[in-house]
Amino acid sequence: MDNEVKTESEQDQKTTNSLYADFEKFILENNHPCVMAQSVFTQRQVDFHVYEKLGSRSVAQSILKDLRRYLDSYDFETNDFFTFIAVFPNVKNLSEKQFEELLWKQLQYLHEFDNQPWDPNVDRDVESKNFSFSLLGKSFYLVGMHPNSSRMARRSPVTAMVFNLHAQFEKLREMGAYHNVRDKIRERDVELQGSVNPMLEDFGESSEARQYSGREVDANWKCPFHAKSF
Repeated sequence: MDNEVKTESEQDQKTTNSLYADFEKFILENNHPCVMAQSVFTQRQVDFHVYEKLGSRSVAQSILKDLRRYLDSYDFETNDFFTFIAVFPNVKNLSEKQFEELLWKQLQYLHEFDNQPWDPNVDRDVESKNFSFSLLGKSFYLVGMHPNSSRMARRSPVTAMVFNLHAQFEKLREMGAYHNVRDKIRERDVELQGSVNPMLEDFGESSEARQYSGREVDANWKCPFHAKSF
C-alpha cells in the first residue's frame, strides 16, 4: 500500500513539474510582456499548484488550504515578489465567455468558504473603483489565463488563475517603480500583439473585476460575483 501511495505521489509530482516547465517556457521564452511574471519565474518565486476542475466547491477548499500555506510563507517585508498560480490542465477548449463564467464561479466558491473578513484596504463592492478580491484577509489581483484567450499574453499552455497579492503592487509604489514597471509591460504588450490590452487600467480608475478574465467587456458588463455579509 505504501508503495502504491508513493508511486501515485511521484507521478503527481512529475505531472506538476512538467506543467510548471510548460508555464515557465511560456513566460520566459515567448517574449511575455509582464516583467514581473518573468522575474518570479527567473527567481523561481512561484507557488504552483495543479487542480482537477475549475468552478468547483471541492477545489475551492483545496485552493484555500494551499493559499493559507502560501500566505504563511510569504515575507511581507521583502521587496521580492512571490506569486501563487493555480492550473487546471483538464479544463480545455473553453471560449472566453465560458472561461469567464467558470473563473467567477470558482471565485464565488472561494469566497463562500473563506471565513476571514475582507481586506480593509480594498472594497468588496464589485462596482467600486477600489474593488479587489480578498481571500484570507488579503487582497489579490487575479489574472485569468487560458489557451483560447484573444490576448497573447494570457494565452497560457493550460487554463490558469494567477493570484497576485495587492501588497506587491503597493510595494512597487513605495519603491517608486510602479509606473516604470507598468509602462514597460504595456510597451512589451504592444510589441507582442500590436496593442495594449483595452481592459487594463490602474487600480482606482475603475473596478479591476473587469480585468480578471482577460475578455474584453463593454460598459454594460455586470460582474456575477456577490459578496456575503460578514
